[in-house]
Amino acid sequence: METTSTFSLIEKALEQGQGVLRLTPTWVPRSFCVPGRRIKLHPDDYYVLGGERGGIDERWFSSTTPAKNGPLTGENEGLSHVVFNDGGAEVQFLLKDAVNELKGELIGDRLWNEYGAWPMYSKFFDNMGPLPHHLHHNDEQAALIGQLGKPEAYYFPPQVNNHGGDFPYTFFGIAPGTTKEQIKECLQNFTKGDNKITNYSSAYRLEPGTGWDVPPGLLHAPGSLCTYEPQKASDVFAMYQSLVNEAIIPEELLWNGTPKDRIGDFDQLMEAIDWDLNVDPQMMANRFMKPLPVRPLEEMEGYIENWVCYKSDAFSAKELTVFPGQTVTIKDSAAYGLIMMQGHGKLNDWHIETPALIRYGQLTNDEFFVSEKAAMTGVTIVNASTTDPIVMLKHFGPGNPDLVL
Repeated sequence: METTSTFSLIEKALEQGQGVLRLTPTWVPRSFCVPGRRIKLHPDDYYVLGGERGGIDERWFSSTTPAKNGPLTGENEGLSHVVFNDGGAEVQFLLKDAVNELKGELIGDRLWNEYGAWPMYSKFFDNMGPLPHHLHHNDEQAALIGQLGKPEAYYFPPQVNNHGGDFPYTFFGIAPGTTKEQIKECLQNFTKGDNKITNYSSAYRLEPGTGWDVPPGLLHAPGSLCTYEPQKASDVFAMYQSLVNEAIIPEELLWNGTPKDRIGDFDQLMEAIDWDLNVDPQMMANRFMKPLPVRPLEEMEGYIENWVCYKSDAFSAKELTVFPGQTVTIKDSAAYGLIMMQGHGKLNDWHIETPALIRYGQLTNDEFFVSEKAAMTGVTIVNASTTDPIVMLKHFGPGNPDLVL
């Protein structure tokens, strides 16, 4: 979208929304996963893109990052769209185009001047079973294939975890005392069936309402809770486990983040592992996150807001709960995206609601992007229910000025 008319529509949408943009649902399939069916997509639509694409087990939020799903990836897959009413007609355009046109007016000069883009996104990933032990490369390693590194974090919202799936435990890291030779041997055995790499890891039980910090280079095998996952704007990864939940992982995913001239070089795979981070004997103390109030509870009247992801400098996330019948004005010092988890009401002039069931392609009133100016001015949230709280998750970019713990 490179026309003046498009840009005028983008400016018009931001003005109409008083600095708040309404986003459409962004669904992403994964061929190597079985959907957990907790992200409110209609039961008939989990395989709507065809069996060879796999089931839809992710919904991406505030994304200007395209999904990397191989040669069958759809146009604009993974990219969030803005929708607004232009003279009675519903018009859509990419959030990425809005950021490129509006720059600091949308995401703030601080982020635009440093990154020239919206440098994070969030998602639900919703798998019936566990994922393979894998890692995301750091900036140095990812640069070898022209990508950015990827720190990420997990939060397990109670509203989308009515069941735990097949294996609600996540393996993190490498057990202290393990040698590099033992892990390298597992990688060399990748094509021989089960390479048994999780023999050298520890699994932690996942608890709804808590989360984990996952820096680059940390091996992890995510469990089967539906997970809210803020992350840096990248889709780089490599799978280091060859068999999970009785499913064989293709060898190409082992070498997914490797430069072409080093495919087959197991030393390169070992270099991507942050060894000290993986063998940390204080893994839970250093990586586990329980919610922390953003300010003293007595200062929050009519609502409560908690930090739920706060250990990375690449992003942060909050959970905001507005009590039944309350009207509150919430100020933040940075732009953010939000997804509704519970309740209904208004956010400024926007109707906000939490759908129970969504058809593929259906529009919703549950996802928005709040500009820095609107965030700093404050958004007014009205909870129209006398019984049901409003709960939303808010995802921020790097260097959030409010994140002082």
